[in-house]
Amino acid sequence: MHERILTDGTVVLSPPRAADVDAITEACRDPEIARWTTVPDPYTRADAVHFVGTVVPDKWAKGFPDWAVRTEPDGRVCGMVGFVPREGDDLEIGYWIASTARGRGLATAAVRLACGFAFAADGMGVRRIGWRAFVGNHASAAVARRVGFRFEGITPAGLLQRGVPRDVWVAGLSADDPPGPADGWPLRPERRLR
Repeated sequence: MHERILTDGTVVLSPPRAADVDAITEACRDPEIARWTTVPDPYTRADAVHFVGTVVPDKWAKGFPDWAVRTEPDGRVCGMVGFVPREGDDLEIGYWIASTARGRGLATAAVRLACGFAFAADGMGVRRIGWRAFVGNHASAAVARRVGFRFEGITPAGLLQRGVPRDVWVAGLSADDPPGPADGWPLRPERRLR
């Protein structure tokens, strides 16, 4: 797959480059990103160099894009969004937003843009996208719900996080689903429960 740059006027999605390594390193050292993702913890600059120089190009070559989330006008990386293969023909979307950029709708805009590309005939042409998040990740669930993902349940020990099985929330979005927000979530993910 050829690399593509996407924009909707709010965010710009472009493949991360060597110049982004320090911003990615800084963002991935946030305890909240480590808590809710599978990035290495502690996260080192070498991890970011490997991600940008090896992981991302390999994924693009296999048809699974990863983009840096940027805002205009500075173009600095404020997050990542991308796809991984899942069982069957499904894709799974993953994303994170740096602590300095949260609460501005950037994750929602980036996920909408990436999903639109995945569904488009001149993009990836997929029919369905999956989403999983560790149970309790209300911020990720709020984004998925706003984009239109339909809640499908909980998978016990559904993902490993640094060797430890964790329960996950599961949702899906089909190309013909109406735009979000989606009903049917067991709780309003926008409301944090403690």
